[in-house]
Amino acid sequence: MPSPVHDYPLLIVERHLDTFGHVNNATYLQIFEEARWDWITAGGFGLKQVRELGQGPTVLECTLRFQRELFNRTQVNVRSWVSSYVGKIARVHQEIQLESGATVCEADFVVGLFDTRARKLIDPTPAWLASVGLSQQDWQPRESTD
Repeated sequence: MPSPVHDYPLLIVERHLDTFGHVNNATYLQIFEEARWDWITAGGFGLKQVRELGQGPTVLECTLRFQRELFNRTQVNVRSWVSSYVGKIARVHQEIQLESGATVCEADFVVGLFDTRARKLIDPTPAWLASVGLSQQDWQPRESTD
């Protein structure tokens, strides 16, 4: 079950640009990261909780699809949601959209909740799931292979 969509409005400014005058490909990753932190912080799982709990999100894989150029002083909206969460693995979809609704770039991320003390992925906690708009009922435990 997909999570609710989190919207993150952003104005593209000079620091986002490369020498071609459009947003640099690596900057898209920074924009998506910024939107994800806004999302989980609003959901009650910000940097303070990450440090206190010793648990936080980690990106395992990402795929970006660039669809059109993005220029200076353009207002955009970054949309983020979890499309699935099975076992320790969540699939997060994000899109950067113009005010017209046209998609500039979309990204798919494979993420997990990382225990910084044990140095391994862990099953999502209720607090972590809530931060992305999910509940325990939305999470699918990994089936045992025993």
